[in-house]
Amino acid sequence: MAGSMAGLKDVARLAGVSVSTVSNVINGRHQKMSPKTLERVEKAIADLSYTPNAAARQLKSGLARALGLIVPSVANPFWGHVSHLIEKKALEHGYQVLICNGERDPEVEASYVESLYGSSVRGVILGSSPVSFDHLKLPAERGMKIAAFDRQTRGAKGVVACSVTIDQEKGSRLATRHLIGLGHRRIGFISGPLGTASRNARLLGMRSELERAGIALDDELLWLGRVAKNFGDSEAAELGRRGIRDLMTLDDPPTAIFAVNDMYAIGACSGAVDLGYRVPDDLSVVGFDDIFLSPIMKPALTTVRQPVEDMAAIIVEKLIGTLEKNVGGDEPHVSLQPELIVRASTAPPAMKSNKMTGGISR
Repeated sequence: MAGSMAGLKDVARLAGVSVSTVSNVINGRHQKMSPKTLERVEKAIADLSYTPNAAARQLKSGLARALGLIVPSVANPFWGHVSHLIEKKALEHGYQVLICNGERDPEVEASYVESLYGSSVRGVILGSSPVSFDHLKLPAERGMKIAAFDRQTRGAKGVVACSVTIDQEKGSRLATRHLIGLGHRRIGFISGPLGTASRNARLLGMRSELERAGIALDDELLWLGRVAKNFGDSEAAELGRRGIRDLMTLDDPPTAIFAVNDMYAIGACSGAVDLGYRVPDDLSVVGFDDIFLSPIMKPALTTVRQPVEDMAAIIVEKLIGTLEKNVGGDEPHVSLQPELIVRASTAPPAMKSNKMTGGISR
């Protein structure tokens, strides 16, 4: 028997197990199952070319075996990578993922959550790092389980069921400490609007590390440029180019830049080269995230790494555990540690920068 004619009973009979055991495998509930049993069931499924009927499962439970994922924009490679990792991990548990680009717009995010709820989805992962979760209070009260990715959730009790993040402030302190250690004192910060919790935390970490070193952060070195839409996630590289042009034409330009994420940093490096500056000889640049482009650009980008594979696995398992009333572990909110990855885009500052020629005066 093969194809659509095979059913759960056929798989169970061939594997020599109960129908409930087959159901547990299909639905990702096999953590406590012996490897031999799991192997027999998976082989029987493959031999019979059995395809679970998702529609039938939804009719029985009234709920879809799917998760919503709302990210700022997959145009940013960081969120494209995160989306892929979350989808892959969810499929291992028998869940599909519906990906939505919310542009960090609370109204758009609330609308997506409402649509997902109407489609019988009861779990959604939010990646926009909002300052407030008030726009999701109503769906949370109705039973939607909200999981926050890359966001601390202090003050979100009753709305956010689980979360995973890194210590954002520590990450920016590591980046700033690295630049200070190289001898930089004029350190600029490039970002779009600071209307997210993660961006605010990264600037706060930079400020605190500079203060610890006895260095005042000059406000003219903060570039928080206007964006075409919302927070600039889809135009980050171009914003980095604009930011570096503005900062490097100051009377006393920075010798180093800490960018709020890698796409801003990549844009800053490109913009610096356009102006005739060399990275890192004339200008050091540090990013945040460690996207796949960072190690292959020229020069390779020094950045703060987020352990996104671990983060994706944790948030999926926490959310599914919450949905299935089987939360793993005692702590629904997890914070991991960032790591500074030093590459070729940072070096000690040149003695003096000549902004008119892009050269160096000795």
